[in-house]
Amino acid sequence: MSAGTFTPAPGAAPASRMILAQTALETRMLLRNGEQLLLTVIIPALLLVLFSAVDIVTVPLEAGGAEKRVDFLAPGILALAVMSTAFTGQAIATGFDRRYGVLKRLGASPLPRWALMTAKTLSVLVTEVLQIALLTAIALALGWAPHGNPLAVAALVLLGTAAFSGLGLLMAGTLKAEATLAAANLVFLLLLVGGGVIVPMEKFPGSVQSALGLLPISALSDGLREVLRHGAGLPWGDVAVLAAWAVLGLGAAAKLFRWE
Repeated sequence: MSAGTFTPAPGAAPASRMILAQTALETRMLLRNGEQLLLTVIIPALLLVLFSAVDIVTVPLEAGGAEKRVDFLAPGILALAVMSTAFTGQAIATGFDRRYGVLKRLGASPLPRWALMTAKTLSVLVTEVLQIALLTAIALALGWAPHGNPLAVAALVLLGTAAFSGLGLLMAGTLKAEATLAAANLVFLLLLVGGGVIVPMEKFPGSVQSALGLLPISALSDGLREVLRHGAGLPWGDVAVLAAWAVLGLGAAAKLFRWE
């Protein structure tokens, strides 16, 4: 046995290993939180089943009446799932992490702050994959017949995630936790009604439609419908709206986020 066999070698782990470990922790914490599961999984699934089965809101159907309600609703519910995780869930969780000093303590650890934000984003993406898989299975069981290029869908989801993550982190890093909780849930409800998720945009006055069409949830739900319902290519107008929100949200969050 050499003299240096048990010599300690202190030092931080590689950044990639720290990010993966923090991502796994963030994902486990999210999946163990009953309130977050209600927001990110149960509510979207119930809305998909309820509004597909019951004619509560009249939706525009095409293809000579052969189209089903779920063909209109499924893309909007997928957009809602992205918003619920990337914006509402992340804003609330990060806001309370900030209030209880978790972010401050992690900021003093070997884990860089950029790596912590990367891990939170990766955790959001992992959760979204699970959400999309579950909601897709439910929609297919209801008779959904999606079209379009999966790569276009993935691009829209990634842009939507970036847009909503930036807004969620901006809210969590500038408001108190209780204000973040109230504001995030209020925005979720408002965008659920006015973002074209369930209620068609055609139901709103023309002047209001123009303003609502610039919202990230409207761009994401409309873009997903263009691809999954009509088999269109990448909708560049919706891509531009989502990209603009992503740049503005992430840029403002990086500049204004307070760790304490």
